[in-house]
Amino acid sequence: MTDTTLTPSRLWKRMTPDERHHAALAFWRDENATDDQVQAVLLISERKKFRPKTVIGLDEERKARHLASLPSLPDAISARVLVVYHLAEQRAMMGAFLDALGIPHEEGLIQEEDVKPDAAKVAPAAAAIATQYPAADVSLYLNTLLCQDPETWGALRGLPQLEAGEPT
Repeated sequence: MTDTTLTPSRLWKRMTPDERHHAALAFWRDENATDDQVQAVLLISERKKFRPKTVIGLDEERKARHLASLPSLPDAISARVLVVYHLAEQRAMMGAFLDALGIPHEEGLIQEEDVKPDAAKVAPAAAAIATQYPAADVSLYLNTLLCQDPETWGALRGLPQLEAGEPT
């Protein structure tokens, strides 16, 4: 039996090259991702047969292109890339989703610990952001929530918005 559980690395594999590039660029620009960036440098070095010093010396754009070109990433790095991307590029959508759920936030960031969305509000909130934002962006965001914290966001399972952005 094959495990089909959605993980951050599986979500990375499903992303388009353009989505990966935008996410990778946000990752390299994040000042708080230093530890993960070191791991990404080592990964790029290993897979591309570069010396780590060479990768470190590249500008953000070239590092982003190299990272985005990797068909697979470890879960820890892909999880960080996804979170950083959404914080850098999708805060308005994140805020709209949390507003629709009635969850207090600051620019898309939940401030309280252990917030559990009302399961009855999840589908309408997903439908609401699907009318305001591109299907691929909504799909990536909702899938990121689900794979990062399946217990909290389990009510997302089976929603049509999860599939809307998948390539055919």
